[in-house]
Amino acid sequence: MPYRSIYRPDLFAGRTVLVTGGGSGIGRCTAHELASLGATVALVGRQMVKLETVADEIAEDGGTAICHACDLRDEEAVRAMVTDVVDRGGRLDGVVNNAGGQFTSPAEDMSTKGFETVVRNNLVSGFTVAREALTQWMRDHGGSIVNIVADPIGGTPMMVHTGGARAGMITVTETLAVEWANYGVRVNSVVPGYIASSGMNTYTPEMQAKFTEGLKKMPFKRMGTEAEVSSVVTFLLSEGSSYVSGACYYVHGASQSIRQDWTVPDHTNAKPYQGFHRYNGPPHFLGGYTDDDAGEDQS
Repeated sequence: MPYRSIYRPDLFAGRTVLVTGGGSGIGRCTAHELASLGATVALVGRQMVKLETVADEIAEDGGTAICHACDLRDEEAVRAMVTDVVDRGGRLDGVVNNAGGQFTSPAEDMSTKGFETVVRNNLVSGFTVAREALTQWMRDHGGSIVNIVADPIGGTPMMVHTGGARAGMITVTETLAVEWANYGVRVNSVVPGYIASSGMNTYTPEMQAKFTEGLKKMPFKRMGTEAEVSSVVTFLLSEGSSYVSGACYYVHGASQSIRQDWTVPDHTNAKPYQGFHRYNGPPHFLGGYTDDDAGEDQS
């Protein structure tokens, strides 16, 4: 069964798209969708084994992927990686800045080194990848850059480092969209809400308990799927969004819109879209979505 994208076949035929953090979670899902639509996908991350596993999956499905192991915090390594992508892919039409990572800690106990490491991971590296994509290809050919960030509204208790970095990346997005418009380069950001992805398994049991409890307060009464994020990213990379730049798209099921004094009754009406045929399932502390949960969208 192939990826069940909502977009037309061959939408990205002849194009190369770089996806950082492509070895798992949202990055893996997005890479699969882009490859299913004809793109040559450049998978970038620190663990080559994970990247090669995804590349093998894509090849089995009839797509094309190339792998690039890279520490995105290393400027020279990023420069060499982008050069390699352009050489092997022949071009660079799109970038999905998805890689990142953080840990939980009260701000008062967080070291400066720990804070700076996450900022380099989640802010500096994204800028460096975008800059190299521009200077090595997009400045002369145009392109689209999508930055995966996190919602800074209301702060990020227990993760002040990533809150600062991700909020910074939204501003970077808006700034680059203006500065690079004359090159035909569009820059946008996507803010996933609670997404049922394997990345949630890295959090402490205490944080996982907070996620589970938080579901009761969410208007949709469920977490989002990786495919629901990927479809928005894919739109922003496509020609259909040719007049969209400097924008921030929220994929959170209205979870940041609800007032504290408002309660949404329990329901099962917000059906998930699960187009990813190789979805590994939700985090271990959550139950899986069934065919019935996906309604008519499940195939």
